[in-house]
Amino acid sequence: MRVHGRDIAFERVGDGPVIVLLHGAMSDSRAWRPQLEGLRDEFTVVAWDEPGTGGSADPPEGFTLADYADCLDALLAGLDLPPAHVAGLSWGGVLAQELYRRHPERVASLILADTYAGWKGSLPEEEVRARVAAGLRQADLPAQEIAENWPGLLSEYAPADVVEEVRAMIARTRPVSLRCVVRAVGACDQRDLLPRIAVPTLLLWGDADARSPRSVAEAFHAAIPGSRLVLIPGAGHVSNLEAPERFTAEVRAFVRACEAEGV
Repeated sequence: MRVHGRDIAFERVGDGPVIVLLHGAMSDSRAWRPQLEGLRDEFTVVAWDEPGTGGSADPPEGFTLADYADCLDALLAGLDLPPAHVAGLSWGGVLAQELYRRHPERVASLILADTYAGWKGSLPEEEVRARVAAGLRQADLPAQEIAENWPGLLSEYAPADVVEEVRAMIARTRPVSLRCVVRAVGACDQRDLLPRIAVPTLLLWGDADARSPRSVAEAFHAAIPGSRLVLIPGAGHVSNLEAPERFTAEVRAFVRACEAEGV
């Protein structure tokens, strides 16, 4: 679809209440393969390639978090979708929060997985500086070289096929996309938003997540009124791929409950 002057690619499957899936950095809609297949029997499932990933056109340098959220809003408007259950993993969770801040009418519920209130809002200052610097350095490297060194994304228990799947997505990373995302998430602090989230919220976290540890999950749980926290045993940062059956089952049960309550 043509959105704000650029082509945005997406996957859409199934029929029923709408679930929108937002992938993490150095990734694309392929990251949601298990959920696209696992939820299509009961739901309309939409997974986009954000600008600069997959089949979507590149963003301009300086594309901001607000720009990503407004682009997503325009895509959902173009698809003429009702308020959706919006799920975001890692950076995708930061984007889900910003969509709610800027376009709350689009969001029926939130599913925030292994994410942050922005790096600035969830990590120590020194860690934020280190991550931003490392990300900007990586953006100058060949994508294949980035794919060979990405510590902390998966747990030691990750199956070999998942490791290869993640590596293949990282190998398609585009420099402008990585720079924009790193700058956006590095400067972001969404802690002010969390107590004001007024839609049902599910927090899904791998208990072996080294990138966004359990302490971050617990801070979200304490800050978001009525939120539910589920820890997935043995899963790392990309919990939807490491534990797809559990992840998908939790999403299904949560969305069913929301729909039953008329959310």
